[in-house]
Amino acid sequence: MSSRSVSKTAVTVKRRQSEIVILRDRVRELKLECARLRAENRKLAAEKASAECQIEQLQAEVARLTAELEATERASKRQAAPFSKGPPKENPRRPGRKPGKAYGTKAHRKPPAPDEIDEHYEAPLPNRCPHCQGPVKHEEVKQQFQVELPRRPIYRQFEIHIGRCQWCGTRIQGRHSLQTSDALGAAAAQLGPQAQSAIVWLNKRAGLSHGKIVDVFRELFGIPLTRGGSAQVVLRAGRRCRPAYADILETVRHSPWLVNDETGWKVGGRPAWLHVMVGDQATCFTIARKRKVSVQAGLIGAGYSGTIVHDGYSSYNCQFPKATHQQCVRHLMRRVQKLLETARGVAKRFPQEVLELLQQSLGLRDQFRAGHITQDDLAECYLGLFCHLDTLVRRHRPNTANRTLAKHIRKHIREWFWFLLDPLIDATNYRAEQGLRFGVTNRKIWGGNRTDSGSDAQAILMSVIETADRERKNPLDVLREILQNKAPPSKQAG
Repeated sequence: MSSRSVSKTAVTVKRRQSEIVILRDRVRELKLECARLRAENRKLAAEKASAECQIEQLQAEVARLTAELEATERASKRQAAPFSKGPPKENPRRPGRKPGKAYGTKAHRKPPAPDEIDEHYEAPLPNRCPHCQGPVKHEEVKQQFQVELPRRPIYRQFEIHIGRCQWCGTRIQGRHSLQTSDALGAAAAQLGPQAQSAIVWLNKRAGLSHGKIVDVFRELFGIPLTRGGSAQVVLRAGRRCRPAYADILETVRHSPWLVNDETGWKVGGRPAWLHVMVGDQATCFTIARKRKVSVQAGLIGAGYSGTIVHDGYSSYNCQFPKATHQQCVRHLMRRVQKLLETARGVAKRFPQEVLELLQQSLGLRDQFRAGHITQDDLAECYLGLFCHLDTLVRRHRPNTANRTLAKHIRKHIREWFWFLLDPLIDATNYRAEQGLRFGVTNRKIWGGNRTDSGSDAQAILMSVIETADRERKNPLDVLREILQNKAPPSKQAG
């Protein structure tokens, strides 16, 4: 072999040896990279498992909070019993009055006046002691009083005198003050004004259905009555109370302030709305097929220029452009508190500041009512609160919920603190919500009205009863007087 071939072979061997060394280093690097990737894979798998576990926990938490939110929203819409408020407390407070000095006023039933006593009874002593059979000596006489329900109905007979005018021939019929109708013949047997007033009150105020009213009259008083008869009494009372309803509506129209609200209703099984307008002296109800505030505007006039306290329903601002509007502060506080329950981090700051401003305004109102600050102090505080709130809502809010809240507040920026300038104005629409309360109770019991005439009677009678309560009058007496009021006689020429 030539020297040239040997040198060429040696070069080839050296080149291959260097390639082997390079390959070995590469294999070593790949093994290290593979080990690193396996470790990273194990780490990522652990992180994935942890993330999946955390996702499951968060999903469970979201489901729990969603259920609580739905339950809270349902509970907030329940304005009357019976509804469960959750399980009873484990350690409730002891029922009854507190012992000792904190017992409170010791109330008792007052005895009747001497002229109010209808019956007298004697409770004589026995001749002998019931324990030892010894003689009994009389010492003194003391009185005990009792008030009882009159179970026996009163039956009246009216001798109706009928005559005719000798000049024009008009038929004339006498009328006693206890009569509620001039009907004779088949309709001559009627219920008295007290009984009719009781039917109306039991149905519209107590919320009893006509079937239960029949049971009450039969079991308590022995008066026969049918469901149809009870319903007819209510409809007739609604027609007779229409002039009183017109007077109530006129009083509401001239009220310096109104507190309005509405709630769902049913007429003939179809959706309707019960509207309420609370004035300074009277309360007026109406039932319509739509929720629009144009129903209220049609009754009191779109040109009403007083102050209207209402919730955030924007239709009030559109239908009453000349009125001063006071938004319900409590509605906004509930909305802010609901937002705080779900907000996180810095997103809580804005609703918390709004809530503090609202609470501060209510605190100022309470201080004024207690006589700690003057009307001028309230006016100065109003300006400061207004400027602070206006500054808050004009800042940019990256959070979507906060932007929506700020937009709503900014839209009604001049309608949140009017109650600080006029002490007669309420900060909330609680008067309207209280006015709707017994209507909502009726709705929960028997659902609403079946006919339009029934809904008209419902609104009229609720207005009369609620206004009578506000005037500190007995609604039964007011209804009785209206039912006994004689309508103009119909002319029947012969």
